[in-house]
Order: sequence, then structure tokens, then C-alpha cells
Amino acid sequence: MAKGILGKKIGMTQIFEADGRMIPVTVVEAGPCLVIQNKTEETDGYNAVQLGFGELKDKHTSNPMKGHFAKAGVTPVKFIKELRLSDPSEYTVGQKICADVFTAGELIDATGISRGKGFAGTIKRHNFARGPMKHGSKSHREPGSMGPMHSGPGGRVIKGKKLPGRMGNEQVTVQRLTVARVDTDRNLILVKGSIPGAAGSFVVLKETVKPVK
Repeated sequence: MAKGILGKKIGMTQIFEADGRMIPVTVVEAGPCLVIQNKTEETDGYNAVQLGFGELKDKHTSNPMKGHFAKAGVTPVKFIKELRLSDPSEYTVGQKICADVFTAGELIDATGISRGKGFAGTIKRHNFARGPMKHGSKSHREPGSMGPMHSGPGGRVIKGKKLPGRMGNEQVTVQRLTVARVDTDRNLILVKGSIPGAAGSFVVLKETVKPVK
């Protein structure tokens, strides 16, 4: 059974191993999460468990969500996500999931919303090469030719073509990150390296599923 937890990215810092090696880590306030709903193939068409994280006042909760939380017997939460599981019955509605679900050394996948960078050109957004920078060139940082499909009558831009546009602010998953440490007293998980999102944003940490040979 794959396991996971919801949390909030606190920021980055560094820790030191016993041999003196410095390790950059991302601190995540992981849980406690509440199990709000179990979904099964018989009733919903797929197996999943719905988790909630972060306290939310009643006055900021819509009436439909108040009924959803009341049915589960839990307090309102800000962040709700579903985790696909093979057997969601192992979780019970109202159960609390804390940071101790993971241990140091485990591999996890981190999902979050990346930082928005606004409108960006193709060099920054898609890692295009720039044109000649010498005097007389008119295509220093332009995208270049659109191809034969763009010229002539009836020309069009092919869907999916890499062009300038809004960059970032999208869901990103970084796989196979290592859990450096787990602080069960403060519900903190220290993940080796960086994870998507700005400080204060919500993230999902899931156990890395081993590929089937």
C-alpha cells in the first residue's frame, strides 16, 4: 500500500551529518492530516483516500463542505487531496495521520504548485538558444522561424508549439527524494533537496512506488 501525507512547505535550511557533511533540506510541516472519505471502485469507480490538512474556521466554509465534514465527523480543513491506494479500507474516516508515517532514508515524491514567474520568453521558458548578438542581427532573443505550416494561406500554429507565455504556477512533481529526518514532536519532515512551491504553500508527499520488473 502506498502511503502519503499532506503538509505545508516551511522553507529550506541545512543539517549536518555525523561525519560533518552538510545537507540542504526542505522543511515540511506534515500533518496531522484527517481522513475525510474512503473511495472504492464499487461506489466511486476507483480506490482512493481523501485527506485534509490545515484548520479552517466555520465562517470560511461553504455549506456543502460543512455537510461533507460533518458526515465524516471532522473539523473543517483548508487543503484537501485524494491519494490513490490499492486498499483504502486500511484507513478509517476520522483517523489522524502524522509525520511518523515516514522514516529517515525513505524515498518519496513531492507534489506542489511551482512559483509563478509571469510572462517569459522562449529562452527562459523553454531553454531555447539565443541568436547572434553582434551588431546587425535582428533576432537576439526571438523564437525563430515558425515553420512552413505558419506561412501561406490557411497557415496555422501547430498545437503544443513552444512559444513565449506565462511560466510557472503549475503542478509539479519531483520524484525519488530522500527523507533526511523526521521530527515527530513538531510534525516536521526534512526532505533532502528542494521541492516545488513557495514557502507557505501546500504540498503532497507520497511514497515512491517501486517499478515492477
